[in-house]
Amino acid sequence: MASKITILALSLMTYLNVSGQKTEFVKSDSIIYPIHKSNIGKIVFMKQAIVIENFKETDFLKSAEIKEKTDLNIRVFLGNSLTNYLHLLSPQLTSEELTKSGNYQFTFIVDGKKVYAENVNVGAGSVESKNQNTIFRVPLISSTNEDSWGRFLWNRFFGYGGQDALSEGEHQLKIEIRPYLKLTEVLTGNIIAEGQIKIIVPEIKIDEKLVKIQSIKPTKDWKISTEKIDVAKIEELNRKIAKQTYKNVTSIVAIKDGKIFIEEYFNGANRNTLHDTRSVGKSFASTLLGIAIKDKFIKSETQTLKDFYNLKSFLNYSASKDSITLKSLLTMSSTFEGSDMNSESPGNEENMYPTNNWVDFTLNLPIDDTKEINKQWDYFTAGCIVLGDIIHKSVPNGLEKYAQEKLFKPLNITKYKWQFTPQKVANTAGSLQLNSLDYAKFGQLYKNQGTWNGKQILSKEWIAESMSHQIAISEDEFYGYLFWNKTYKLNGKDYEVYYSSGNGGNRIFIFKDQPIVIVITSTAYNTPYGEKQVEKIMQEYLIPAITK
Repeated sequence: MASKITILALSLMTYLNVSGQKTEFVKSDSIIYPIHKSNIGKIVFMKQAIVIENFKETDFLKSAEIKEKTDLNIRVFLGNSLTNYLHLLSPQLTSEELTKSGNYQFTFIVDGKKVYAENVNVGAGSVESKNQNTIFRVPLISSTNEDSWGRFLWNRFFGYGGQDALSEGEHQLKIEIRPYLKLTEVLTGNIIAEGQIKIIVPEIKIDEKLVKIQSIKPTKDWKISTEKIDVAKIEELNRKIAKQTYKNVTSIVAIKDGKIFIEEYFNGANRNTLHDTRSVGKSFASTLLGIAIKDKFIKSETQTLKDFYNLKSFLNYSASKDSITLKSLLTMSSTFEGSDMNSESPGNEENMYPTNNWVDFTLNLPIDDTKEINKQWDYFTAGCIVLGDIIHKSVPNGLEKYAQEKLFKPLNITKYKWQFTPQKVANTAGSLQLNSLDYAKFGQLYKNQGTWNGKQILSKEWIAESMSHQIAISEDEFYGYLFWNKTYKLNGKDYEVYYSSGNGGNRIFIFKDQPIVIVITSTAYNTPYGEKQVEKIMQEYLIPAITK
């Protein structure tokens, strides 16, 4: 019965909107402009941000060309405010409850096919705007990088299907807006505004030399594979990178049977470029801890924090802190109240960086009583800082010199760049910069079961522990000792990989059952497409080309 009432209410609201009348739960802005009255329920597109008083129908765009440094805005004309629409979905809630639990749902449709839908975060937009606004503007593409949730929404659409759907040529883009409420389940209302525009994606002219497979120059550290390569597949990938279908990729290196199989550089990078691969550096912290245990400077990853710190001297002490192990920091399963996936978490990495002591920041954090140690995975960068500090204090001459002597020198890695903590300790949370072939050496070390040129750098036992399903992230994704794990499926065959992962689509892939290591570097930091495109590159190009 309740659902029938809601449907009738929505139907009535639609009628009242069209007729220019409003039923109100909260007081919303009056519909006073003639252009608003004649366009209720419409989304219109415009180039510049024209104030509503000067906005005319001749400013409505019928078509737009998508290119770098352009502007594309939408203006939405509603018959009522968002809170009033949300009220129809759940009439028993207060206005405060509605604004805390609801927002707009945007659906992007290209050439008649639904490509992407997103429930805009409930925190986007003020309470006042949700209660009052019947007109609002959203910048989708901004030549000045205007600060708005709309730009990030467009980028997510682009990263999750829009880029492929809006290929070179002409397309019809339609946007639909609905209200939604996230309660025990997500309730979605009818369309409250919609509009469409012809999108023109110009052909990008490229130098065909950029498409050709790059020749591999001899190097004293690697042999070059003579195995045949799928030229057409790699050149198709190179074309997409050159045309910026896949953006900001700087290198792709593939090692097969211990030999260089592919070595491609893009966007100004070359063999000597040091790449900032962000959190890829976390895996190096795991390696250095394993070497320190092998050398008996640290007894075991089962040691607890109280073996290294007087925990009672830090804030928020509880007996639970005494049982936090190095292993729980390696597997992102400690009980600290810290989560990089939750912006409100006290231990979120963004709260750590402005402080003057990152170790103190971490050890001062309270315990999260809802967590059980080694049971719940929660990405926690600050924990890697503590691991680095423990290594630094435990090994001779500190972490940086130890890494040089025990890891980089044996691998003949001579050029690299650390980032440092405020205490001048090499940063084990990320941003360790190497060139692509040296990252490949790191991956190959694991394929070689810890040996390089006949020398056992890392124990087989540590590698076995590091590259095992220590803790589940999801049904089909796992975490080892600061290495991720997943399985690609292609033509009925599974390709399981352990990998180092960094912001923007930076990866070192170590195949479990094939003699393959793949390095991908990118500068697509903090973009929705950076992570998505590396998956497409692997699934659609590299795995088919390399495993043939």
